[in-house]
Amino acid sequence: MDSQLFLWVVFNVFVLGILALDLLVLHRKAHAVSLREAAAWSCAWVSLALIFGLGVYYFRGAEKGLEFLTGYVIEWSLSVDNLFVFLVIFSYFAVPAVYQHRVLFWGILGALVLRATFIATGTALLANFHWMIYVFGGFLIFTGIKLLFAGEEKIEPEKNPAVLLVRRFMKVTPDYQGQRFFIRQHGKLWATPLFLVLVVVETTDVIFAVDSIPAIFAITLDPFIVYTSNVFAILGLRALFFLLAGVMEMFHYLRVGLSFVLCFVGAKMLIVDFYKIPIGVSLGVVGGILLLSILASMLRQWKEQ
Repeated sequence: MDSQLFLWVVFNVFVLGILALDLLVLHRKAHAVSLREAAAWSCAWVSLALIFGLGVYYFRGAEKGLEFLTGYVIEWSLSVDNLFVFLVIFSYFAVPAVYQHRVLFWGILGALVLRATFIATGTALLANFHWMIYVFGGFLIFTGIKLLFAGEEKIEPEKNPAVLLVRRFMKVTPDYQGQRFFIRQHGKLWATPLFLVLVVVETTDVIFAVDSIPAIFAITLDPFIVYTSNVFAILGLRALFFLLAGVMEMFHYLRVGLSFVLCFVGAKMLIVDFYKIPIGVSLGVVGGILLLSILASMLRQWKEQ
């Protein structure tokens, strides 16, 4: 078997094994995720990502190792922005805490498939049409500026086109039916509100993926590095949500930091044919921007208190 194909197979088997363990053993019974459990899982996912990064560094060289780490940091930081939206969605639909993990599990599983599709498409485009890198770069700068000056957007999940489509073709129960997405009543299949929540989570991730996937291509065009850094960032998202759910308002300047990160990686793509910014510099800039935004947020919170 080709070594590259072997790597893809082993990695995906590992991910599927972890997900099966999570769903069928650790969370077989629905329960509210405690802060301690969320912290333990967050540490576990970050540790796994760093160990994997060390493996890339050892087997494929220092540059590839730094590319993975930089890509992971970018994707992880951009995925944090999803958490604010997830919190609004769960609050809007009044999702009981005991069922939130199930929604995020299936939502993230769907996100892995969607992102893999986006990555394959992006890789093919850049391989065949080099000028697409300028399109991606310009789009990221536009998105970063828009994020910087955008106010607080009002999210109305019930007006989500996918939700309206589901309601048009399926009956939806008025109340939650345990952790089930569908039930059968009077000989007909009904969707539950939990399924509507899952639909909103999935469609929201598609929107975020449009920003995050081009960003990683500014760091590397290696599809394996792009895919694995995305996967590790997404898999750690559930635990991070439960860990930060109560303190998300502290990160007031995080979106400002993310806007600068997007503008930086966009600019990096635009000048790639004239000057290639070293990967170590990219990691330092991205890490520095995120650190400053977090410290500024904490300082603001401290002053307000």
